[in-house]
Amino acid sequence: MATTIALRCAVAAASSSAGRVLALRSARPQNVRTVSTSTKEEVDPQLNGYPQLPFVSNQTLPALGWQDPLLRRNFGDTLHEEDEVLSMWGPDIPPVPPMTATLHFLLAASAFVGFGFLVKNVMLQDAPAVRREYPFSGLVIELGGEENKARAESTEED
Repeated sequence: MATTIALRCAVAAASSSAGRVLALRSARPQNVRTVSTSTKEEVDPQLNGYPQLPFVSNQTLPALGWQDPLLRRNFGDTLHEEDEVLSMWGPDIPPVPPMTATLHFLLAASAFVGFGFLVKNVMLQDAPAVRREYPFSGLVIELGGEENKARAESTEED
């Protein structure tokens, strides 16, 4: 569609006067998205002859040089079949690639967990007092038998 407009402008410019050529050149689209012509892609039968445009968001296009700078498109350009997703009002494109963002998140999470283990196992001081110990295996019988078993008395020195 866009290439046919450019061809029509060139043919009309060749057959008309110099003033008319200048007017047609200024009306020519400035930034034209090319239609995918690779033979590797399968033609979508649901498009029924509608051009198969590349899946590129308008947010990746340069900001200047458009007839409609808000939507970053020229008037008369063929819309993509999924224009609602690829337009400027569609979902934002992430500024950092998803794999890089995942790597950064995992590095930050592992640094946080590593710092927690460092504080707990290396920097934490011992208790300032000796833990309380009860005789007769922690007063098992006095507390009501096996069901209410308290911490067993240890003979090891800490």
